[in-house]
Amino acid sequence: MISKRTIIVCFYDLVTIPIAWLMAYWIRFNLGIIPEPFLRSSLLHLPLVIIVQGVIFWAFGLYRGHWRFASIPDLVRIIKAVLLGAACILLILFFYPKLVSAANALPPRSIMLLYILILILLLGGARLFFRWLKDLALDGHDQQRALIVGAGAAGEALVRDLFRDAQHRYRPIAFVDDNKHKQGAEIHGVRVVGKTEEIPELIKKYQIDLVLIAMPSAPGKVMRKIVDFCNAANVSYRTLPGLSSLASGEVAINDLREVSLEDLLGREAINLRDTQLVNYFQAKKIVVTGGGGSIGSELCRQLAVLQPAELIILEHSEYNLYAIEMELRKQYPALQLHVYLQDITEAKSILNLFQKHQPDVVFHAAAYKHVPMLEAQVRIAMKNNVLGTRSVAEAAVAAGAKEFVLISTDKAVNPTNVMGASKRIAELFCQNYNAEQNVTGFVTVRFGNVLGSAGSVVPLFKKQIETGGPVTVTHPEITRYFMMIPEASQLILQASLIGKGGEIFVLDMGEPLKITYLAEQLIKLSGKRIGDDIEIKFTGLRPGEKLYEELFHEGEPLQGTQHEKILQAESRKVNWQELIKILNGIQAACDGDDETSLLELIKVLVPENKIEKISI
Repeated sequence: MISKRTIIVCFYDLVTIPIAWLMAYWIRFNLGIIPEPFLRSSLLHLPLVIIVQGVIFWAFGLYRGHWRFASIPDLVRIIKAVLLGAACILLILFFYPKLVSAANALPPRSIMLLYILILILLLGGARLFFRWLKDLALDGHDQQRALIVGAGAAGEALVRDLFRDAQHRYRPIAFVDDNKHKQGAEIHGVRVVGKTEEIPELIKKYQIDLVLIAMPSAPGKVMRKIVDFCNAANVSYRTLPGLSSLASGEVAINDLREVSLEDLLGREAINLRDTQLVNYFQAKKIVVTGGGGSIGSELCRQLAVLQPAELIILEHSEYNLYAIEMELRKQYPALQLHVYLQDITEAKSILNLFQKHQPDVVFHAAAYKHVPMLEAQVRIAMKNNVLGTRSVAEAAVAAGAKEFVLISTDKAVNPTNVMGASKRIAELFCQNYNAEQNVTGFVTVRFGNVLGSAGSVVPLFKKQIETGGPVTVTHPEITRYFMMIPEASQLILQASLIGKGGEIFVLDMGEPLKITYLAEQLIKLSGKRIGDDIEIKFTGLRPGEKLYEELFHEGEPLQGTQHEKILQAESRKVNWQELIKILNGIQAACDGDDETSLLELIKVLVPENKIEKISI
């Protein structure tokens, strides 16, 4: 259905055609009386001119443009339509001489030139004048004055949509962009006035009410800098979603949202349909231990997309297992899914399960990870994280699995706690077991904290903020590496492609962040003020906790891999017979609940440990 606005625009454009045509004759004869033969000629040719030019106007879509947003592309479209129309009129008059003889005269050559210029002026001038009037009327409108960060494609599209907004919520005042070639340029009439480092000064200079961040691919470091500038100037800010969310190429005001902690980390979007991953995992039988946990459940989600022959999930938490089973069965009804409520330390049961399903690949994500809790429960930590890993690994070899991927942690490097030491021993077992058999390739993937996991600080901080605080941080200088759960899981899958057996892969975690910074940003992002609304309280380091984490030991030289986000560390060799003897000792100490012996055995296998309970 043709709108009222379209009818009005079409009517105006059609009316301008005879006006321009007759004005061309009038100007041609010095603004005086048009001689009778030429007047008759102009009137006889006028229906042809209106029909031809009107059809071409429709074909070029001149009626589709909103006059409120008239711009250079609209003017170019008008010029093309007028030129083509004039050319068609001349061709018709040339090839149909009867039209000329009926009028007894051809239009003078100057007429067509004057017609073209006048018609362009009437069409383009009216549109630009209407836009100017609208802009003038909006000057007094109650709009938020917006500074746009990023003068790229997203910024251009955002400004265009801001101008189209019927509610006129935001008025784009200026751009900032760090590209020196864009300085001083204008986009839809909005000038690039400086770089991001000038944001605080520009906010004051232009009386900015809101900063709109149009940089979907900005790294976390850049986003943190921009947010810090906005916070310093006490101005609100919004951002656009990532590139994966803007794949359609359209950017709209409704895409704007609050900046999240994920934006400040700036981790890249993942591709669940990676061809190599599909080719590798499709039609394979895959086991995921700890499949209901933060990393384990995300691994299951990403593996389900890759269409494995079977996905076998082992999990000791009844609720977590139920939750991931319901989710996967709903989203992937064709998936051959098997779930088992299973303790990984029950070696016989694990062996029977593996013999039953004959898995091709095993992802071992099951582990206890809560550092302070495990400091007081050495036996539980060693039994689950060390002996549990051994039982799963040996079952994988017995069942003929081609690959075993151990999910490890940065806390295994120079461990200061029982949890880290137990994971380091698990690493040593898997890396050395790789060389003792030729059935299964053992790969270890080591990384830091994942944002939003059940045991991370972020959910704790959010709960504390919801209850009015205080937000508790152990130490002002404590830092941690962070990445998103989907990205960590994706890189684990990528590492399994690269690994041949015996490698320790270290994920690129970017720069470590202060926990205090995370707490501050969560308070600000929740709309609260630090100190006035929510207090940050420092409680002191907990048992086994260190100020900073390390991703690799100084004796583990790093080298790159074919994936830019995955590094490879050199694993440490130990005497296999001695290692098995110590593991048997750990088994005996766990059975006898002998914590002292367990700590001594840790000291033997992990001499670089710095656990305070052990006197070196």
